[in-house]
Order: sequence, then structure tokens, then C-alpha cells
Amino acid sequence: MLYAMTKVKALAMFSGGLDSILAVKLIQSQGINVEALNFGGFFCSCKSANCAAEAAKKLGVPLRTVEVDKRYLKMLRNPKYGYGRNINPCVDCKIFMLKEGKKYAKKIGASFVFTGEVLGERPKSQHYPALRAIEEDAGLKGRLLRPLSAKLLPETVVEKGGLVNRDKLLSIQGRSRKPQMALAKELGIRDFPAPAGGCLLTEIEFAKRLRDLFQHRKRFSVRDVALLRLGRHFRLGENKIIVGRNEKENKALVVGKNVSDYVFEVSVFPGPVTILQGKKTRKAIKAAAELTAFYSDIKTGTVTVQFGKDQMVETILVKAPNRADVNKLRL
Repeated sequence: MLYAMTKVKALAMFSGGLDSILAVKLIQSQGINVEALNFGGFFCSCKSANCAAEAAKKLGVPLRTVEVDKRYLKMLRNPKYGYGRNINPCVDCKIFMLKEGKKYAKKIGASFVFTGEVLGERPKSQHYPALRAIEEDAGLKGRLLRPLSAKLLPETVVEKGGLVNRDKLLSIQGRSRKPQMALAKELGIRDFPAPAGGCLLTEIEFAKRLRDLFQHRKRFSVRDVALLRLGRHFRLGENKIIVGRNEKENKALVVGKNVSDYVFEVSVFPGPVTILQGKKTRKAIKAAAELTAFYSDIKTGTVTVQFGKDQMVETILVKAPNRADVNKLRL
């Protein structure tokens, strides 16, 4: 074969989930060096924020993580192929990532790009027409390898050129995870994220928050989207109020807030950190303070809440609202 004397390198589009882990193992089994590219941000909803890094380390694969940027947010607001059940632009998302993957593969000298996609596993993006559209729009027509379902798909340039042996690739299809689980057992892979883990954009609560952001903000940043995964969210007209649920979220809200946001906290007693976005009217300040009081350890009487932008130098006295009023504001 033309490439037999040369050590081949391939780039894996790597989520850290079982499918992408198995795809890497299949390619590695053919003596091919693999590097991996992962997209950070709000894609992964698994409990471990480092699931992709942990999986790549176990596989012995160098991993680069790319954070989403304004270009992705522009696509997210108006995807060419539309949304899935919630606000997940799965086809456009894969195209976006594969375009970046194509550029990175060239940079590291990878001969081809591959994914863990399985034919028919995802209703929006993994039926045959969608798979074809993804590789065409990403500029990878006939050159994108999907090892888990390769035998059910047209032969790629990668296979025709002898870079990989098609006979050693698989023909998995459908939504059942049994073939992947069986293969994982066969390969001795025991530690991987639960199959139910997936993209935050497919989750009802996150999608509701993102739609609210689209509705009330013409312009928003990656930071604004990142805040959607933290705390309890409330809407008061053009104001957004976010209340932390625990110490970890409280710290993350302070770090992730915009420079114009106000921070609220109950004086003396334990309680949440609250972020107020939008115009700082007295009504909005009072509402944010009341929500802070409601979720604090003080359950009765008047509560002193301190607040401010850079430092919490102002105070306001409020009474915690009842749950019915709180629920009216909650997203």
C-alpha cells in the first residue's frame, strides 16, 4: 500500500462519551496515531467537567479543548438546519465543529478526521441524509470516517487510499446501546460517562433559559450563555436575576458575572449569592434582594441584604416573599 511505510496520524472529534472512546480504540488498533479535539462550553452535561480529558488520558491520546466563541453563538441563534426537540442545532453544530476539526487536522499533520457517530442513533443528526449533509457542508465529503458505522456507509477516500482497513471497521446502527456496551466489555473499557449524558442544549430547563436570553437580548456573549447553567433563574421584565444554589455556584456567579451586574448577599446569616442583570431600578433591586432573602437561612422577619457592583457597600431591608410570588418569576 502507498501509506504502509508511513505512520499515519488521525484526528478524533472527541466528546469523551462511549461512542467516541470506542472510535478511538478502533483506529488505534490499526496502528494509527490519534490526537483528539474537544469543544468546551455548554456541550457536555455529564457530572465531571473533565470527562473528555480523563477519557483521553486513559486512551493515551493528546487532547486539545477549544472553547466556543461568537461565531458559534451566531450559528446557535439562527441555524441553517433548525433545532431538534429543544434548542439543539445538532446538524449545524457538527458542521461547525468539523470545520474547526478540518483546520486543526491540517495544522497537526493528521491524514484524516473521524467521529464516534452511529448511523440512526440520534434522530436529528445521525440519519443518513444528515450525515451526508454534515460532511458536505464541513468540506469533508467522502473524507470523514465514522468507524462505528463505516460498513453501512459509502467507502471513504480514507479507506480507498489504504489509510485504514475497512474490514476492521463496524456496522453498528440504531438507538440501542447494546452493541457499544458489548464492545466496551470486549475491549476492557469499564469507566465511561453514562449513555444518558449529552448536550445541555437538549435539556428542557437549559433550553428554556436560552430561549429567554434570545428573547430579551439582541447581543449576548459566551459568558452570558455560560451563566445559564448556574443557579435558579428569574425574569422581571427586562431584568434577569440568578440565585446560587450552593457555595460552588455562589463563587462561580461572582467570577462569571458581567461588570455591570449587581451582586446581592444576606448580611451576617448564610445564604445565596444573587446576580442582577439589566437596568438597576429600585423595583429590580428590591426583587433581587427579596429572592436572596427567600433562599437564605432566615425564614421570618425583616432581612438585611447587602449589594453593589464591585463591592457590596449598599444595603436594603426586605421581607422574604411567599413561594407563590417566587414561582411567578421563575423561568
